[in-house]
Amino acid sequence: MLLSFKNLKMEKSHPTSEITDNHKDDCKVTWTHPRHIFQRLITLFLMCLIGFGSYFCFDNPGALQDNFIQDLNLTTSQFVYLYSFYFWPNIVMCFIGGFLINRVFGIRLGTVIFALMVVLGQIVFAAGTYLNTLWIMILGRLIFGISAESLALSQNNYAALWFKGKARNMVFGFQMSFARFIITVNFIVMEPLYRYIKKQINFPDYQSLSIALLISSLTCVISLVSALLLAWQDKRAEKLLCRKTPDATEVVGNSDVRYFPKAFWLVTFIIVFYYSSIFPFVALGKVFFEKKYNYSSDSANLINGIIYIISSICAPIHSLVIDRTGRNLFWVFLSIFGTLVSHMLLAFTFLNPYIAMFTMGLSYSMLANALWPLISMVIPEHQMGTAFGIVQYIENHGLAVVALLSGIIVDSDGYYMLELFFCLLLSAALLLTAILWTWDSMSNGILNMSIKERNLLVSNKTSCLEKQNLLRDNDIYTQE
Repeated sequence: MLLSFKNLKMEKSHPTSEITDNHKDDCKVTWTHPRHIFQRLITLFLMCLIGFGSYFCFDNPGALQDNFIQDLNLTTSQFVYLYSFYFWPNIVMCFIGGFLINRVFGIRLGTVIFALMVVLGQIVFAAGTYLNTLWIMILGRLIFGISAESLALSQNNYAALWFKGKARNMVFGFQMSFARFIITVNFIVMEPLYRYIKKQINFPDYQSLSIALLISSLTCVISLVSALLLAWQDKRAEKLLCRKTPDATEVVGNSDVRYFPKAFWLVTFIIVFYYSSIFPFVALGKVFFEKKYNYSSDSANLINGIIYIISSICAPIHSLVIDRTGRNLFWVFLSIFGTLVSHMLLAFTFLNPYIAMFTMGLSYSMLANALWPLISMVIPEHQMGTAFGIVQYIENHGLAVVALLSGIIVDSDGYYMLELFFCLLLSAALLLTAILWTWDSMSNGILNMSIKERNLLVSNKTSCLEKQNLLRDNDIYTQE
Protein backbone atom coordinates (compact mmCIF):
# COMPACT_ATOMS: atom_id res chain seq x y z
CA MET A 1 0.00 0.00 0.00
CA LEU A 2 1.27 3.41 -0.89
CA LEU A 3 0.59 6.56 1.10
CA SER A 4 1.30 10.16 0.26
CA PHE A 5 2.99 12.41 2.75
CA LYS A 6 3.95 15.23 0.43
CA ASN A 7 3.63 18.99 0.51
CA LEU A 8 3.82 19.91 4.18
CA LYS A 9 5.59 23.06 2.99
CA MET A 10 2.96 23.56 0.28
CA GLU A 11 0.21 23.50 2.88
CA LYS A 12 1.96 26.23 4.80
CA SER A 13 2.49 28.40 1.76
CA HIS A 14 -0.98 27.72 0.31
CA PRO A 15 -3.42 27.79 3.20
CA THR A 16 -6.34 27.80 0.79
CA SER A 17 -5.62 24.15 0.11
CA GLU A 18 -6.86 23.21 3.55
CA ILE A 19 -10.59 22.75 3.79
CA THR A 20 -10.66 22.81 7.55
CA ASP A 21 -9.86 26.27 8.82
CA ASN A 22 -10.32 27.98 12.14
CA HIS A 23 -13.57 29.32 13.48
CA LYS A 24 -12.88 32.87 12.33
CA ASP A 25 -12.58 31.74 8.72
CA ASP A 26 -15.87 29.84 9.08
CA CYS A 27 -17.54 33.04 10.14
CA LYS A 28 -16.18 35.00 7.16
CA VAL A 29 -17.47 32.65 4.43
CA THR A 30 -21.07 31.98 3.49
CA TRP A 31 -22.87 28.70 4.15
CA THR A 32 -22.39 27.65 0.50
CA HIS A 33 -18.59 27.80 0.73
CA PRO A 34 -16.68 24.51 1.28
CA ARG A 35 -14.92 25.96 4.33
CA HIS A 36 -18.20 26.63 6.11
CA ILE A 37 -19.17 24.24 8.89
CA PHE A 38 -22.52 23.54 7.18
CA GLN A 39 -20.79 22.23 4.06
CA ARG A 40 -18.41 20.12 6.10
CA LEU A 41 -21.32 18.57 8.00
CA ILE A 42 -22.99 17.71 4.70
CA THR A 43 -19.74 16.12 3.58
CA LEU A 44 -19.50 14.12 6.81
CA PHE A 45 -23.08 12.93 6.34
CA LEU A 46 -22.34 11.78 2.78
CA MET A 47 -19.12 10.07 3.91
CA CYS A 48 -21.07 8.04 6.44
CA LEU A 49 -23.71 7.12 3.85
CA ILE A 50 -20.99 5.85 1.50
CA GLY A 51 -20.45 2.93 3.87
CA PHE A 52 -24.14 2.50 4.71
CA GLY A 53 -24.80 -0.31 2.21
CA SER A 54 -21.58 -2.26 2.73
CA TYR A 55 -21.89 -2.25 6.53
CA PHE A 56 -25.59 -3.15 6.43
CA CYS A 57 -25.19 -6.01 3.95
CA PHE A 58 -21.94 -7.44 5.34
CA ASP A 59 -23.74 -9.34 8.12
CA ASN A 60 -26.92 -10.17 6.17
CA PRO A 61 -25.96 -13.87 6.29
CA GLY A 62 -25.33 -13.70 10.05
CA ALA A 63 -28.75 -12.12 10.69
CA LEU A 64 -30.42 -14.88 8.63
CA GLN A 65 -28.07 -17.75 9.52
CA ASP A 66 -30.67 -20.42 10.33
CA ASN A 67 -32.75 -19.38 7.32
CA PHE A 68 -29.79 -19.80 4.98
CA ILE A 69 -28.94 -23.21 6.42
CA GLN A 70 -32.54 -24.52 6.38
CA ASP A 71 -33.93 -22.89 3.23
CA LEU A 72 -30.87 -23.61 1.08
CA ASN A 73 -30.02 -26.92 2.76
CA LEU A 74 -26.48 -25.80 3.64
CA THR A 75 -24.09 -27.16 6.22
CA THR A 76 -22.44 -24.70 8.60
CA SER A 77 -19.15 -25.24 6.73
CA GLN A 78 -20.85 -24.17 3.49
CA PHE A 79 -22.54 -21.24 5.20
CA VAL A 80 -19.23 -19.76 6.40
CA TYR A 81 -18.04 -19.63 2.77
CA LEU A 82 -20.20 -16.52 2.58
CA TYR A 83 -17.81 -14.88 5.06
CA SER A 84 -14.49 -16.49 4.16
CA PHE A 85 -14.85 -15.50 0.49
CA TYR A 86 -15.51 -11.95 1.65
CA PHE A 87 -12.13 -11.94 3.42
CA TRP A 88 -9.99 -13.83 0.85
CA PRO A 89 -9.87 -11.11 -1.85
CA ASN A 90 -8.99 -8.47 0.72
CA ILE A 91 -5.72 -10.26 1.40
CA VAL A 92 -4.66 -8.66 -1.91
CA MET A 93 -6.98 -5.64 -2.06
CA CYS A 94 -5.57 -4.19 1.17
CA PHE A 95 -2.40 -3.48 -0.85
CA ILE A 96 -3.76 -2.45 -4.24
CA GLY A 97 -6.99 -0.75 -3.17
CA GLY A 98 -5.17 2.39 -2.04
CA PHE A 99 -3.03 2.35 -5.19
CA LEU A 100 -6.13 2.19 -7.41
CA ILE A 101 -7.78 5.07 -5.55
CA ASN A 102 -4.72 7.32 -5.32
CA ARG A 103 -2.94 6.61 -8.60
CA VAL A 104 -5.36 5.05 -11.13
CA PHE A 105 -8.94 6.21 -10.63
CA GLY A 106 -8.60 9.11 -8.23
CA ILE A 107 -10.61 9.32 -5.05
CA ARG A 108 -13.85 10.52 -6.66
CA LEU A 109 -14.06 8.06 -9.56
CA GLY A 110 -12.60 5.26 -7.42
CA THR A 111 -15.28 5.73 -4.76
CA VAL A 112 -18.06 5.66 -7.36
CA ILE A 113 -16.65 2.52 -9.03
CA PHE A 114 -16.32 0.62 -5.75
CA ALA A 115 -19.80 1.74 -4.63
CA LEU A 116 -21.19 0.43 -7.93
CA MET A 117 -19.38 -2.88 -7.40
CA VAL A 118 -20.91 -3.17 -3.92
CA VAL A 119 -24.38 -2.88 -5.51
CA LEU A 120 -23.42 -5.45 -8.14
CA GLY A 121 -22.02 -7.87 -5.57
CA GLN A 122 -25.15 -7.76 -3.41
CA ILE A 123 -27.43 -8.24 -6.43
CA VAL A 124 -25.38 -11.25 -7.61
CA PHE A 125 -25.57 -12.64 -4.07
CA ALA A 126 -29.36 -12.24 -4.06
CA ALA A 127 -29.59 -13.82 -7.52
CA GLY A 128 -27.56 -16.84 -6.39
CA THR A 129 -29.92 -17.25 -3.44
CA TYR A 130 -32.97 -17.02 -5.75
CA LEU A 131 -31.49 -19.76 -7.94
CA ASN A 132 -30.37 -21.78 -4.90
CA THR A 133 -26.87 -21.95 -6.39
CA LEU A 134 -24.04 -21.71 -3.89
CA TRP A 135 -21.24 -20.79 -6.31
CA ILE A 136 -23.17 -17.76 -7.59
CA MET A 137 -23.78 -16.67 -4.00
CA ILE A 138 -20.06 -17.02 -3.28
CA LEU A 139 -19.24 -15.01 -6.44
CA GLY A 140 -21.53 -12.23 -5.21
CA ARG A 141 -19.82 -12.15 -1.81
CA LEU A 142 -16.44 -12.15 -3.56
CA ILE A 143 -17.35 -9.08 -5.62
CA PHE A 144 -18.90 -7.47 -2.54
CA GLY A 145 -15.78 -8.10 -0.45
CA ILE A 146 -13.38 -6.72 -3.07
CA SER A 147 -15.28 -3.44 -3.27
CA ALA A 148 -16.52 -2.97 0.32
CA GLU A 149 -13.07 -2.81 1.92
CA SER A 150 -11.80 -0.45 -0.79
CA LEU A 151 -14.88 1.71 -0.23
CA ALA A 152 -13.96 1.96 3.45
CA LEU A 153 -10.51 3.12 2.37
CA SER A 154 -12.15 5.82 0.22
CA GLN A 155 -14.04 7.01 3.30
CA ASN A 156 -10.79 7.41 5.19
CA ASN A 157 -9.20 9.28 2.28
CA TYR A 158 -12.12 11.70 2.10
CA ALA A 159 -11.94 12.23 5.87
CA ALA A 160 -8.22 13.00 5.65
CA LEU A 161 -8.87 15.42 2.78
CA TRP A 162 -11.70 17.38 4.37
CA PHE A 163 -10.78 17.33 8.07
CA LYS A 164 -7.54 18.03 9.91
CA GLY A 165 -6.10 17.48 13.38
CA LYS A 166 -8.54 16.77 16.21
CA ALA A 167 -11.48 17.19 13.85
CA ARG A 168 -10.17 14.27 11.79
CA ASN A 169 -9.96 12.03 14.87
CA MET A 170 -13.52 12.96 15.76
CA VAL A 171 -14.68 12.13 12.23
CA PHE A 172 -12.96 8.73 12.27
CA GLY A 173 -14.60 7.96 15.61
CA PHE A 174 -18.00 9.08 14.35
CA GLN A 175 -17.67 6.92 11.23
CA MET A 176 -16.76 3.91 13.37
CA SER A 177 -19.79 4.41 15.63
CA PHE A 178 -22.07 4.88 12.62
CA ALA A 179 -20.78 1.67 11.02
CA ARG A 180 -21.38 -0.38 14.15
CA PHE A 181 -24.85 1.11 14.54
CA ILE A 182 -25.73 0.12 10.96
CA ILE A 183 -24.55 -3.46 11.55
CA THR A 184 -26.83 -3.58 14.59
CA VAL A 185 -29.78 -2.34 12.52
CA ASN A 186 -29.14 -5.20 10.11
CA PHE A 187 -29.47 -7.75 12.91
CA ILE A 188 -32.73 -6.18 14.09
CA VAL A 189 -34.38 -5.64 10.69
CA MET A 190 -33.53 -8.57 8.42
CA GLU A 191 -35.37 -11.38 10.24
CA PRO A 192 -38.74 -9.52 10.46
CA LEU A 193 -38.31 -8.45 6.82
CA TYR A 194 -37.78 -12.07 5.75
CA ARG A 195 -40.83 -13.26 7.69
CA TYR A 196 -43.00 -10.48 6.21
CA ILE A 197 -41.97 -11.38 2.65
CA LYS A 198 -42.51 -15.06 3.34
CA LYS A 199 -46.01 -14.31 4.67
CA GLN A 200 -47.06 -11.93 1.88
CA ILE A 201 -45.59 -13.73 -1.14
CA ASN A 202 -46.26 -17.37 -1.92
CA PHE A 203 -42.69 -18.21 -2.98
CA PRO A 204 -40.36 -21.02 -1.90
CA ASP A 205 -38.47 -20.11 1.25
CA TYR A 206 -35.11 -19.60 -0.45
CA GLN A 207 -36.70 -17.21 -2.98
CA SER A 208 -38.25 -15.21 -0.15
CA LEU A 209 -34.75 -15.06 1.31
CA SER A 210 -33.40 -13.71 -1.97
CA ILE A 211 -36.05 -10.98 -2.08
CA ALA A 212 -35.02 -9.86 1.42
CA LEU A 213 -31.40 -9.68 0.23
CA LEU A 214 -32.46 -7.75 -2.88
CA ILE A 215 -34.35 -5.23 -0.75
CA SER A 216 -31.28 -4.79 1.44
CA SER A 217 -29.32 -3.94 -1.72
CA LEU A 218 -31.26 -0.66 -1.77
CA THR A 219 -28.95 0.47 1.03
CA CYS A 220 -26.06 -0.08 -1.41
CA VAL A 221 -27.88 2.07 -3.98
CA ILE A 222 -28.10 4.81 -1.35
CA SER A 223 -24.33 4.49 -0.90
CA LEU A 224 -23.80 4.80 -4.66
CA VAL A 225 -25.93 7.97 -4.84
CA SER A 226 -23.99 9.37 -1.87
CA ALA A 227 -20.70 8.62 -3.65
CA LEU A 228 -21.89 10.56 -6.70
CA LEU A 229 -23.05 13.51 -4.59
CA LEU A 230 -19.80 13.54 -2.61
CA ALA A 231 -17.78 13.44 -5.85
CA TRP A 232 -19.64 16.54 -7.02
CA GLN A 233 -19.16 18.21 -3.64
CA ASP A 234 -15.43 17.46 -3.62
CA LYS A 235 -14.96 18.61 -7.23
CA ARG A 236 -16.68 21.87 -6.37
CA ALA A 237 -14.47 22.34 -3.30
CA GLU A 238 -11.35 21.62 -5.34
CA LYS A 239 -12.33 24.30 -7.83
CA LEU A 240 -13.29 26.95 -5.26
CA LEU A 241 -10.26 26.38 -3.05
CA CYS A 242 -7.75 25.79 -5.84
CA ARG A 243 -6.88 22.62 -3.99
CA LYS A 244 -4.23 20.36 -5.46
CA THR A 245 -4.30 16.63 -5.05
CA PRO A 246 -1.15 15.60 -3.17
CA ASP A 247 1.31 13.28 -4.85
CA ALA A 248 3.28 10.55 -3.19
CA THR A 249 6.93 11.43 -2.70
CA GLU A 250 8.08 8.72 -0.37
CA VAL A 251 7.39 5.14 -1.31
CA VAL A 252 8.19 2.32 1.06
CA GLY A 253 9.44 -0.86 -0.57
CA ASN A 254 8.58 -4.37 0.49
CA SER A 255 12.19 -4.82 1.58
CA ASP A 256 11.59 -2.31 4.38
CA VAL A 257 9.15 -4.74 6.02
CA ARG A 258 12.01 -6.86 7.34
CA TYR A 259 13.21 -3.90 9.38
CA PHE A 260 9.90 -3.43 11.17
CA PRO A 261 10.39 -3.85 14.95
CA LYS A 262 9.30 -6.96 16.83
CA ALA A 263 6.64 -4.91 18.64
CA PHE A 264 4.87 -4.34 15.31
CA TRP A 265 4.61 -8.07 14.62
CA LEU A 266 3.37 -8.75 18.14
CA VAL A 267 0.65 -6.10 17.73
CA THR A 268 -0.28 -7.57 14.33
CA PHE A 269 -0.83 -11.08 15.67
CA ILE A 270 -2.70 -9.76 18.70
CA ILE A 271 -5.07 -8.10 16.21
CA VAL A 272 -5.46 -11.35 14.24
CA PHE A 273 -6.12 -13.57 17.26
CA TYR A 274 -8.50 -11.10 18.89
CA TYR A 275 -10.69 -10.24 15.90
CA SER A 276 -10.79 -13.90 14.86
CA SER A 277 -12.70 -14.53 18.08
CA ILE A 278 -15.20 -11.73 17.37
CA PHE A 279 -16.30 -11.67 13.72
CA PRO A 280 -16.69 -15.44 13.15
CA PHE A 281 -18.52 -15.66 16.49
CA VAL A 282 -21.02 -12.99 15.44
CA ALA A 283 -21.43 -14.69 12.05
CA LEU A 284 -22.46 -17.95 13.76
CA GLY A 285 -23.91 -16.52 16.97
CA LYS A 286 -27.60 -16.48 16.07
CA VAL A 287 -28.05 -20.26 15.99
CA PHE A 288 -25.83 -20.60 19.08
CA PHE A 289 -28.19 -18.43 21.15
CA GLU A 290 -31.24 -20.19 19.71
CA LYS A 291 -29.94 -23.65 20.60
CA LYS A 292 -28.31 -23.05 23.98
CA TYR A 293 -30.68 -20.47 25.44
CA ASN A 294 -33.88 -21.32 23.50
CA TYR A 295 -34.14 -17.78 22.18
CA SER A 296 -36.44 -16.84 19.32
CA SER A 297 -34.88 -15.64 16.06
CA ASP A 298 -35.54 -11.99 16.90
CA SER A 299 -34.13 -12.29 20.43
CA ALA A 300 -31.08 -14.19 19.19
CA ASN A 301 -30.37 -11.51 16.58
CA LEU A 302 -30.77 -8.76 19.16
CA ILE A 303 -28.31 -10.26 21.62
CA ASN A 304 -25.95 -11.22 18.79
CA GLY A 305 -25.82 -7.60 17.64
CA ILE A 306 -25.53 -6.11 21.11
CA ILE A 307 -21.75 -6.13 20.84
CA TYR A 308 -22.04 -3.49 18.11
CA ILE A 309 -24.67 -1.49 20.00
CA ILE A 310 -22.45 -1.23 23.07
CA SER A 311 -19.32 -0.45 21.08
CA SER A 312 -21.02 2.25 18.99
CA ILE A 313 -22.17 4.02 22.16
CA CYS A 314 -18.98 3.55 24.18
CA ALA A 315 -16.35 4.07 21.46
CA PRO A 316 -16.23 7.89 21.87
CA ILE A 317 -16.11 7.54 25.68
CA HIS A 318 -13.31 4.97 25.56
CA SER A 319 -11.41 7.10 23.06
CA LEU A 320 -11.59 10.03 25.48
CA VAL A 321 -10.43 7.82 28.38
CA ILE A 322 -7.38 6.64 26.45
CA ASP A 323 -6.62 10.16 25.22
CA ARG A 324 -6.60 11.29 28.85
CA THR A 325 -4.80 8.38 30.48
CA GLY A 326 -2.60 6.65 27.90
CA ARG A 327 -1.53 3.24 29.28
CA ASN A 328 -2.53 1.54 26.00
CA LEU A 329 -1.10 -1.87 26.86
CA PHE A 330 -3.00 -1.95 30.14
CA TRP A 331 -6.28 -1.28 28.35
CA VAL A 332 -5.44 -3.84 25.63
CA PHE A 333 -4.71 -6.51 28.24
CA LEU A 334 -7.91 -5.68 30.15
CA SER A 335 -10.00 -5.76 26.95
CA ILE A 336 -8.69 -9.15 25.84
CA PHE A 337 -9.16 -10.55 29.33
CA GLY A 338 -12.74 -9.23 29.41
CA THR A 339 -13.51 -10.84 26.05
CA LEU A 340 -11.98 -14.12 27.22
CA VAL A 341 -14.17 -14.06 30.36
CA SER A 342 -17.21 -13.40 28.13
CA HIS A 343 -16.53 -16.44 25.94
CA MET A 344 -15.88 -18.59 29.01
CA LEU A 345 -19.24 -17.55 30.48
CA LEU A 346 -20.95 -18.47 27.21
CA ALA A 347 -19.10 -21.80 27.03
CA PHE A 348 -19.26 -23.07 30.61
CA THR A 349 -22.33 -21.46 32.21
CA PHE A 350 -26.01 -20.77 31.56
CA LEU A 351 -25.75 -17.32 33.12
CA ASN A 352 -27.86 -14.67 31.39
CA PRO A 353 -25.97 -14.20 28.09
CA TYR A 354 -26.63 -10.45 28.12
CA ILE A 355 -23.98 -10.17 30.84
CA ALA A 356 -21.36 -11.87 28.67
CA MET A 357 -22.30 -9.93 25.53
CA PHE A 358 -22.37 -6.60 27.36
CA THR A 359 -18.88 -7.31 28.70
CA MET A 360 -17.74 -8.36 25.24
CA GLY A 361 -19.12 -5.14 23.71
CA LEU A 362 -17.30 -2.97 26.26
CA SER A 363 -14.06 -4.89 25.71
CA TYR A 364 -14.36 -4.79 21.91
CA SER A 365 -14.85 -1.02 21.97
CA MET A 366 -11.96 -0.39 24.34
CA LEU A 367 -9.55 -2.62 22.44
CA ALA A 368 -10.15 -0.86 19.11
CA ASN A 369 -9.25 2.48 20.69
CA ALA A 370 -6.20 1.17 22.56
CA LEU A 371 -4.62 -1.37 20.21
CA TRP A 372 -4.54 0.22 16.75
CA PRO A 373 -2.69 3.41 17.86
CA LEU A 374 0.22 1.21 19.01
CA ILE A 375 1.20 0.76 15.36
CA SER A 376 1.81 4.50 14.96
CA MET A 377 4.01 4.43 18.08
CA VAL A 378 6.44 1.84 16.69
CA ILE A 379 6.39 2.64 12.94
CA PRO A 380 7.71 5.88 11.36
CA GLU A 381 5.08 8.06 9.71
CA HIS A 382 6.37 7.53 6.16
CA GLN A 383 5.99 3.74 6.59
CA MET A 384 2.49 3.81 8.02
CA GLY A 385 0.80 2.92 4.73
CA THR A 386 2.90 -0.21 4.32
CA ALA A 387 2.45 -1.13 7.98
CA PHE A 388 -1.35 -0.96 7.89
CA GLY A 389 -1.33 -2.84 4.59
CA ILE A 390 0.65 -5.67 6.21
CA VAL A 391 -1.72 -5.72 9.20
CA GLN A 392 -4.80 -5.92 6.97
CA TYR A 393 -3.16 -8.61 4.84
CA ILE A 394 -2.46 -10.87 7.81
CA GLU A 395 -5.77 -10.04 9.52
CA ASN A 396 -7.90 -10.89 6.47
CA HIS A 397 -5.93 -14.10 5.97
CA GLY A 398 -6.54 -15.06 9.61
CA LEU A 399 -10.25 -14.19 9.48
CA ALA A 400 -10.78 -16.22 6.30
CA VAL A 401 -9.06 -19.30 7.75
CA VAL A 402 -10.77 -19.02 11.15
CA ALA A 403 -14.19 -18.61 9.47
CA LEU A 404 -13.66 -21.89 7.58
CA LEU A 405 -12.39 -23.67 10.69
CA SER A 406 -15.37 -22.40 12.69
CA GLY A 407 -17.83 -23.95 10.26
CA ILE A 408 -15.98 -27.26 10.31
CA ILE A 409 -15.88 -27.29 14.13
CA VAL A 410 -19.62 -26.61 14.44
CA ASP A 411 -20.50 -29.35 11.92
CA SER A 412 -18.25 -31.92 13.57
CA ASP A 413 -18.28 -31.09 17.29
CA GLY A 414 -20.87 -28.38 17.94
CA TYR A 415 -20.85 -24.91 19.46
CA TYR A 416 -19.22 -25.92 22.74
CA MET A 417 -15.99 -26.82 20.95
CA LEU A 418 -16.28 -23.63 18.91
CA GLU A 419 -16.34 -21.59 22.12
CA LEU A 420 -13.28 -23.47 23.38
CA PHE A 421 -11.57 -22.62 20.08
CA PHE A 422 -12.33 -18.91 20.57
CA CYS A 423 -11.03 -19.11 24.15
CA LEU A 424 -7.80 -20.60 22.78
CA LEU A 425 -7.41 -17.72 20.32
CA LEU A 426 -7.98 -15.15 23.05
CA SER A 427 -5.52 -16.91 25.36
CA ALA A 428 -2.91 -16.62 22.60
CA ALA A 429 -3.71 -12.91 22.23
CA LEU A 430 -3.44 -12.44 25.99
CA LEU A 431 -0.06 -14.22 26.07
CA LEU A 432 1.29 -12.08 23.21
CA THR A 433 0.09 -8.94 25.02
CA ALA A 434 1.95 -10.02 28.16
CA ILE A 435 5.10 -10.62 26.09
CA LEU A 436 4.73 -7.20 24.43
CA TRP A 437 4.18 -5.54 27.80
CA THR A 438 7.29 -7.23 29.23
CA TRP A 439 9.38 -6.28 26.19
CA ASP A 440 8.14 -2.70 26.33
CA SER A 441 8.90 -2.33 30.04
CA MET A 442 12.46 -3.58 29.42
CA SER A 443 13.02 -0.97 26.68
CA ASN A 444 11.73 2.61 26.62
CA GLY A 445 8.24 1.74 27.89
CA ILE A 446 6.52 4.12 25.48
CA LEU A 447 3.63 1.76 24.65
CA ASN A 448 2.31 1.84 28.20
CA MET A 449 3.26 5.37 29.20
CA SER A 450 0.73 7.81 30.54
CA ILE A 451 -0.10 10.83 28.38
CA LYS A 452 1.92 13.04 30.72
CA GLU A 453 4.98 10.78 30.39
CA ARG A 454 4.69 10.71 26.59
CA ASN A 455 4.43 14.49 26.39
CA LEU A 456 7.47 14.82 28.63
CA LEU A 457 9.40 12.37 26.43
CA VAL A 458 8.52 14.34 23.30
CA SER A 459 9.51 17.65 24.91
CA ASN A 460 12.84 16.15 26.03
CA LYS A 461 13.56 14.89 22.53
CA THR A 462 12.73 18.31 21.12
CA SER A 463 14.97 19.98 23.70
CA CYS A 464 17.87 17.64 22.90
CA LEU A 465 17.45 18.30 19.19
CA GLU A 466 17.49 22.05 19.76
CA LYS A 467 20.66 21.74 21.85
CA GLN A 468 22.35 19.69 19.12
CA ASN A 469 21.45 22.30 16.51
CA LEU A 470 22.70 25.07 18.79
CA LEU A 471 26.05 23.32 19.36
CA ARG A 472 26.42 22.68 15.66
CA ASP A 473 25.72 26.33 14.83
CA ASN A 474 28.20 27.38 17.53
CA ASP A 475 30.90 25.12 16.04
CA ILE A 476 30.34 26.59 12.61
CA TYR A 477 30.55 30.14 14.06
CA THR A 478 33.79 29.26 15.90
CA GLN A 479 35.38 27.87 12.74
CA GLU A 480 34.43 31.03 10.87
